[in-house]
Amino acid sequence: MNQNVKWIPQGYHTITPNLTVKDASKAIDFYKNAFGAQEVMRMPGPGGKVMHAELKFGDSTFMLADEMPEMGNKGPKSYGGTPTSFYVFVENVDNAWKKALGAGGKEVMPLDTMFWGDRTGRLEDPFGHHWVLAQHVKDVSPEEMKKAGEEWMSKMASKMQETHR
Repeated sequence: MNQNVKWIPQGYHTITPNLTVKDASKAIDFYKNAFGAQEVMRMPGPGGKVMHAELKFGDSTFMLADEMPEMGNKGPKSYGGTPTSFYVFVENVDNAWKKALGAGGKEVMPLDTMFWGDRTGRLEDPFGHHWVLAQHVKDVSPEEMKKAGEEWMSKMASKMQETHR
């Protein structure tokens, strides 16, 4: 190995999301319009598909490719949903939220200021991935967080009981 080459490329972090979607070209346009992502590169694949693309959002890079079921590569819509989400800090969450919904995102959980000090909301992009947009608005001590978390969990438990009646 070349000792002058860094083990992680410039501009990347230890964990780099690699998304699979149906219609990567449309997804790239959505991420540009909704989140202000910048397209860094795009590699065409067979049949006009996107084999690999890289986008930059803030200080983070993420990768993207079209579904290729024949290679075991499927997106969340093909699975019927996603068990993961991306937690993304933005400078002005209210503006970012409006922009993402205006670009075609679907609200899953409305914006709210949470007990841990972040104002957050969860949306689903048109390709089935979930994004939690967040802005840190308050520093919370461990004691405050514990008390507020217990209160929040109690409220959630009550709501769940009402729902299942």
